[in-house]
Amino acid sequence: MSSVCEQPGLNSIEQAIAALTELLQRPVESHSVALTEASGLVLAEDLHARLDVPRWDNSAMDGYALNSADLARTSRLPLAGCQAAGDTLQTLPPGHCLQIFTGAPVPTGADTVVPQENCLRQADAVEFGQVEAGQNIRRQGEETRSGALLLASGTRLRAQEIGLLASQGFARVPVCRPLRIGIISSGNELCAPGSELQGSQIYDTNRYLLASLLQGWGFSVTQYPHLRDNLDDTLQLFDRASQEQDLLISSGGVSVGEADHLKTAVQQLGQLNLWRVAIQPGKPLAFGSIGSTPWIGLPGNPAASLVTALIIARPALLAAQGQTVTTPQLLRVQASFSRSKPRLRTQYLQARLEIEQGRLQVQLHPQQSSAMLANCSWADGLVVIPAQHSVQPGDILGYIPYSALL
Repeated sequence: MSSVCEQPGLNSIEQAIAALTELLQRPVESHSVALTEASGLVLAEDLHARLDVPRWDNSAMDGYALNSADLARTSRLPLAGCQAAGDTLQTLPPGHCLQIFTGAPVPTGADTVVPQENCLRQADAVEFGQVEAGQNIRRQGEETRSGALLLASGTRLRAQEIGLLASQGFARVPVCRPLRIGIISSGNELCAPGSELQGSQIYDTNRYLLASLLQGWGFSVTQYPHLRDNLDDTLQLFDRASQEQDLLISSGGVSVGEADHLKTAVQQLGQLNLWRVAIQPGKPLAFGSIGSTPWIGLPGNPAASLVTALIIARPALLAAQGQTVTTPQLLRVQASFSRSKPRLRTQYLQARLEIEQGRLQVQLHPQQSSAMLANCSWADGLVVIPAQHSVQPGDILGYIPYSALL
């Protein structure tokens, strides 16, 4: 891929996503896993239904099965027995009813199930009121027909897809092999949680933030020891890690300071494809390759690292994993705040949805510093303010819930 890092100005968000997606293109490997291990993984093949669901007409509730034509002559039918789920299918005697439970097969000769609360049970008979023929029966194959497409290749398997596959008897499923991603955080100031801080040290936040994020997306994550601000150490670790992983993601060290060695190391070992994006927070984002191994350099500030990972890295990573749908839909919500000063970069700000005077509105956290994470924990999503736009209360803005990104 041709380098775009020498282009003047900032790269657009769309350009960054497209370029990173191209960089991460690779043949997707697949393997078979037990259904119990497939949650969060991506389906590698189309899967078709093995059987009709339901397999037979069955009752949608507890009640009584009958032939509606029998009620043309009387409202009271003698009770002939009981049909339960798992029992052998019974035949309804003419002019009778059978007690039936939810999920049980509808007896041969019955065409209606009447809820028990709409009936008057007597010792050996049931009194019925008004009955609608055909009610409360789940028809064979109304959910899925045998041979129909069940799930398409590229589907990320959530709890509902796992349950659907179980309903069809799948014990194992073909999935895309997870990308192996190495995480590297850099900076002399970093200290591992659990250690005692010395001098001006701070705890290493991004290592744990990114590991949790990537594991939640179904990737295989390796955390490397944090890098001190030393070019030789950076070259050695990058060279080793690039041979062990499918992709490297680092945080910090991609700004313009003399102690920021990561871009230099990447240029010596491979190629820098893009640096600096018109996004706030997260402008210093960079990516390229170390040998043949792609590398993404996220900003060091935690909120900036989170936002760029969610907005730019996420769609490219999921596409590389074989997932077909990678971009969440923007909700359109009403602003309850003002931002009078337009910015040169598109802003992704920490916000939450609230109902005010019966209307759904988005509220900003008062602190939007890229060095903070408390505001990210307060927020339930990101409000999008396009570049060169001011905001007044009542304006309609794009909003991405965190639930659609995590």
